[in-house]
Amino acid sequence: MSKLRVIQWATGGVGKAAIECVLNHPRLELAGCWVHTASKNGADVGDIVGAAPLGVKATTDVDEVLALDADCVVYSPLVPNDEEVLAILRSGKNVVTPVGWVYPDLSNPRHQAIADAAVENGVTLHGSGIHPGGITERFPLMVSSLSSAVTHVRAEEFSDIRTYNAPDVVRHIMGFGGTPEEAVQGPMASLLESGFKMSVRMIADHMGFRIDPNIRTIQDIAVATSDIDYDPFPITAGTVAARRFRWQALADGEPVITAAVNWLMGEENLDPDWNFAERGERFEVEITGDPTVSLTFKGLQPPSIAEGLRRNPGVVATANHCVNAIPDVCAAGPGIKTYLDLPLFAGRPARNLAVTA
Repeated sequence: MSKLRVIQWATGGVGKAAIECVLNHPRLELAGCWVHTASKNGADVGDIVGAAPLGVKATTDVDEVLALDADCVVYSPLVPNDEEVLAILRSGKNVVTPVGWVYPDLSNPRHQAIADAAVENGVTLHGSGIHPGGITERFPLMVSSLSSAVTHVRAEEFSDIRTYNAPDVVRHIMGFGGTPEEAVQGPMASLLESGFKMSVRMIADHMGFRIDPNIRTIQDIAVATSDIDYDPFPITAGTVAARRFRWQALADGEPVITAAVNWLMGEENLDPDWNFAERGERFEVEITGDPTVSLTFKGLQPPSIAEGLRRNPGVVATANHCVNAIPDVCAAGPGIKTYLDLPLFAGRPARNLAVTA
């Protein structure tokens, strides 16, 4: 069986991890790589990810990378661009991505345009990831099959944001270290809400919840009571040191589905006095019903700040969840395909444990 050829689009934390997963996957091979910065243009992709040379050169030229013979693009920029995705689909390449389209609303003209481009060019787009993109919909749906008479579905993240190795994003997009007013007015809520609202609606639609038309968004902020040790920039007293977001589907005014994020700059010197409780950093899925079932994911947060800055397992898992879907995405019919449309896909064993042809 010939291998599927994959292009990596952007080489931030997710992009680098996606390249590693492609190299480890027996059915995939790396065909090309698009990069944003001129300093990476022409570099061997192996050098970019800290591996041996791969013989694949990175390029900043969109036309050059789209002209490559490839089956799929792992599209992982910081912020999605519809025009880029349309160009990839029109070049006849499938797309997997952690930055949107987990459960698109085709009454939205932008989403419909993406779906139309995929169909017209005989290719497939699949939105994936972890949170949103798995913890918030794939795993709750799976766990809910153990319960009956469900009254509430909750998926929630508890993370120390100091392990996220993108200080410019933490400061200027997430709003940490600024005033509460700046954070509330900043871009973070709008960047998050599209994906998380899709997750909530997927659960509502697939499980058959009768919900109110609007998904409720709640955000809360904790400020530092004194300086917090964070190397990239100062977190001083009175500035934002923790953020919470909730997206809730309501039935008769009461929440029945909740997706939530808790990001803290550690557990000290916060007002309100938030913490991770005895279970520490984690992701949780809880189905309230008969019986009530809960599932805690550990290992997606690093054991220390230093280790997280070297290689954050949550970022790696996000990339892996996309890459492991590629064979089934390439085999699917054209259009936008969600977890509800694809067969169950899995990770692959280490090469020394894998069946060989």
